[in-house]
Amino acid sequence: MGHRLGRWHLLLIALVAALLIGALAMLGLDRAMRVSALAETRTAATSQAAILAAGLESELNKFSLVPRVLAVDPEVGTLLAGDRSERSVLNRRLAALARQTNAAAIYLMDADGLTLAASNWDRPDSFVGSEYGFRDYFAGALRDGTHTEFALGTVSRRPGLYLAERVGPADRPLGVVAVKVEFDSLERKWRDAEDGVFVTDLDGIVLLASNPDWRFRAAEAETAAGARPARDPARDAMRFGIAQIETLALPWAGPATSRIRMIEKIQPIAPVGWELHLLADPAPRLSTAIANGRLAGVLGLALLGLAGAGGFIWLRQRSERATAQVAAQTAALREQLQQANRLATLGQITAGLGHEIRQPLAAMRVYAESGGRLLAADRKDEAAGNFDKIAGLADKIGRITEESLQFSRRTPSEPKDIPLTEVIEGSLLLLRDQIRQSGITLVLPEHDEAAVMVRAQHVQLEQVLVNLLQNALQACGTGGHITIAVAADRQQVRLSVSDDGPGVATELRDTLFQPFITGRPEGIGLGLAIARDIMGRIGGDLVLEDNETGACFTMMIPAA
Repeated sequence: MGHRLGRWHLLLIALVAALLIGALAMLGLDRAMRVSALAETRTAATSQAAILAAGLESELNKFSLVPRVLAVDPEVGTLLAGDRSERSVLNRRLAALARQTNAAAIYLMDADGLTLAASNWDRPDSFVGSEYGFRDYFAGALRDGTHTEFALGTVSRRPGLYLAERVGPADRPLGVVAVKVEFDSLERKWRDAEDGVFVTDLDGIVLLASNPDWRFRAAEAETAAGARPARDPARDAMRFGIAQIETLALPWAGPATSRIRMIEKIQPIAPVGWELHLLADPAPRLSTAIANGRLAGVLGLALLGLAGAGGFIWLRQRSERATAQVAAQTAALREQLQQANRLATLGQITAGLGHEIRQPLAAMRVYAESGGRLLAADRKDEAAGNFDKIAGLADKIGRITEESLQFSRRTPSEPKDIPLTEVIEGSLLLLRDQIRQSGITLVLPEHDEAAVMVRAQHVQLEQVLVNLLQNALQACGTGGHITIAVAADRQQVRLSVSDDGPGVATELRDTLFQPFITGRPEGIGLGLAIARDIMGRIGGDLVLEDNETGACFTMMIPAA
């Protein structure tokens, strides 16, 4: 009897000990799952913030070129000089340009701020005749040559970014060209896809937001010097429609009984000095991770051996599903990052493309005017020759614009057989102005060598080659040498880009293709990482090879 009681006593102690061990294990498991879920949320938020910032920077770079080009347009200068005969033509040009670029408005003001021409000239809310000399962007453009300001529209009361450029020299300004950009569609995309996104200016004022109630509030963070400087209520009322700027309190997530602070990731926006803030809600990942951890723990403690086998199968299936989901999300993020990189690259070379287009446009105008005079003089054969030249120049502009549009498009995932010469010619067409301005000596492969067929995607190969050529241009500087070489066998084609620059530092060679590793102070270290990822996904590779001088990067492409 005493022996039986002793055994039950030991069993009870063992049971209590097992319960205590199980409870401690459950607490430890909860903590581990919580830490893991928060880390996953931070990692995903960091990647997504970088992608959104790159997209916004690309949009801003696209619009920043419009006022610069218009500021040197002959028709703009003629109108500001006092000739109003072509005002209606300029109004229609501005309207067409606003439609093409999706700008809210493009308008031209004289040196006193009076609007002379505008893209909305034929609408009830036309800017023509309105005076904007009191605006900061107008005064700043007259003073500095270029200026930006985010504010409510005087007429529309809709918020937008004003990009202004002075026309004429600083000592005798003729006027100012301004472009207003609205971000309604971008904010709607953020609202549908993200937990929370907002953009602040240098003073911490929210300018763009996925939640309209956050706009024109001051972010909670203070400046490096401490509290933010006092604001001018009258100026804020004019810019934002609010005299007293309230503080934006970041939202919390989760149920009221266990609220969790949203994770915030900040990404700088060049060149306007803004910051993009991405808010990520960790609550779904936390609840899922903790619930899954507890379920796994209960199953493990309750079923022991048999349940352990079942738990192992369940965990394996769950891991496979999570792996598939992560793979799908990674593929989507990779494609978005590649697209953002293409748009950012296109934004960097757009000024050169504008130069390539302006020259034939000017020549076309001269040939057209000359052709008209020849027709008036009944010299039809000579006039026909002028018009043939105009057609040839139009074809050249078409090739440039088509190449830039193709470079910016999202591409299908299936590779196809393409001649390598098309990729080389398209890349050089995009970079022609940079190469010419740098005085680079460019050595190209023979046409027969470059005409080899490869199995890949045109735009993706072009994205990698443009990245390598831009790196080579920056490395070798003015008057350097760049060589493009092609070698092929039955399995693969090797496309090499070599330069005579300083080469790659020894300490960077092993980590050069890792994200955020760069040898340039102004670089972010994503170009080569994206380029190698692209090559790997088509069955090729990107390698750094030994070279007597400078650097040599080789694209290994599957042969067709």
